Amino acid sequence: MGVIEDSEPPLKRVKGLLEEPKSLPEYNSTAEPVSCSLEDQMARPLTSQGDGETIGSQGVIKKTEFIKIITKALYSLGYNKSGALLEEESGVPLHSSVVIQFMQQVTDGKWDDSVATLHMIGLSDETIVKSASFLILEQKFLELLKVEKVTAALETLRNEIVPLHVNLNRVHDLAACIISPFQCVRLGISGQETEVTKSRSKILEKLQKLFPAAVMIPEKRLEHLVERALDVQRAACLFHNTSDSELSLYSDHQCGKNQIPSQTLQILQVHNDEVWFLQFSHNGKYLASSSKDQSAIIWEVKENGQVSLKHTLCGHQKPVSTISWSPDDSQILTCGLEEVIRRWDVSSGECLHVYEKPGVGLISCGWFHDGRGIFAGMTDRSICLWDLDGRELEWWKGQRALRISDMAITDDGKRIISICRESAILLLDREAKFERLIEEVDMITSFSLSKDNKFLLVNLINQEIHLWNIEGDPKLVSSYKGHKRTRFVIRSCFGGLGQAFIASGSEDSQLKLKSKNSLLVSLRCVHMAPMLGGATSGTAWTFWCR
Repeated sequence: MGVIEDSEPPLKRVKGLLEEPKSLPEYNSTAEPVSCSLEDQMARPLTSQGDGETIGSQGVIKKTEFIKIITKALYSLGYNKSGALLEEESGVPLHSSVVIQFMQQVTDGKWDDSVATLHMIGLSDETIVKSASFLILEQKFLELLKVEKVTAALETLRNEIVPLHVNLNRVHDLAACIISPFQCVRLGISGQETEVTKSRSKILEKLQKLFPAAVMIPEKRLEHLVERALDVQRAACLFHNTSDSELSLYSDHQCGKNQIPSQTLQILQVHNDEVWFLQFSHNGKYLASSSKDQSAIIWEVKENGQVSLKHTLCGHQKPVSTISWSPDDSQILTCGLEEVIRRWDVSSGECLHVYEKPGVGLISCGWFHDGRGIFAGMTDRSICLWDLDGRELEWWKGQRALRISDMAITDDGKRIISICRESAILLLDREAKFERLIEEVDMITSFSLSKDNKFLLVNLINQEIHLWNIEGDPKLVSSYKGHKRTRFVIRSCFGGLGQAFIASGSEDSQLKLKSKNSLLVSLRCVHMAPMLGGATSGTAWTFWCR
């Protein structure tokens, strides 16, 4: 079949389109409805300029491809006049005349003509040609059934679709349409004309994904390239700690060192002994601290970033080893060292309940994912679950926990994580009654679970931190060194935007920021409160980039 050529320049064609009440579908480069003739929009044959010519400082961007991608973006954004002008001025048409003719024939439902034109496009992959033919003839078959031309539909199925030997399961579904009208409904056949238009639009979208990009440029190709460029810049940004809304196309992205907190803004001096644990509430409005002085404190974070004392929580008879915020931040748990767990109201500071088990000390605590119960590790190495009123729900006996105050439960409530041996962490699946172990090379001192529940950060006594992926079978992802630990329990945590950084306490009064194994920043932190460590003054943080 011959190629239709249009003698009108693109600008004149666009003017006619803008005056026409009906236009092409969204998938088309001109973003107009189906009923307008695509033939009227065909760019006249232009002598393509810049074939083989490159642009850019490195000479790797082909000028013709660059122009076509910009043209496609203009049409996709609805700038039809600008797109047509670029085609005319550059002499680089978005699509060849054969492709334009093919698209129009599909839009108009000229199925036999479109199959014939398909073979003129010059596709070298016979599989693509057959798959494209199948899509076209399938639409022909369905539309024949819609107008109750069953005999013609059956002939199309037998003589045109079946010989392609493509997608046999789908062929069986089409054959079932002839017998059952319900099958037709399932496959999307409708008696409304608008539905026919939409289905033809979808066929063109499928064909566009099927064809090589050089034949039909993918939708939003320019946006994809720009997003990839931003992804590369973000990945290369060593100190990246800003939201995507701050990225700009006007300049290359690069965060400075000032994106990482490095200055002491406030010193909180209320506890009378070592601070053992610090934890912010989920909403960031509160900070809780626990101490060897047998108390815990709830601090309020003001809008200006300053922190003030809200409540001092007293009642424990032993040092408070750990703290845990409820999912909605309205309550908080405090665990005395081998003692009891207390549940407090954050607003009033009132103790709401005391959890204990006769003859057994409690060493760790945490909340159910829905806030309706709590769990705890015991000195007898068991794990116990209570409802808020203190009724025991579940109890796992045996070597389930160690005398170390680190436990966690995933957000879905399905897995409990605890240190079960000196060098092993237990991943206990409550529903499947299945256990997995993380075997470490040395004694474990603490661990931290990421917010997405996918990673576990494990501190070892040998001054190493290991990052584990705990999706499926546990896998060691990375190891970190540089912090110092000799006397205290050193903790680490995830931090920064998207939890991309890893921070750890250290006993050498140095703050270190690392990307994998390379040192980025080293600062002395002389009066820093030991949020991650077990000392008071002279404790440092160490940061890594995951």
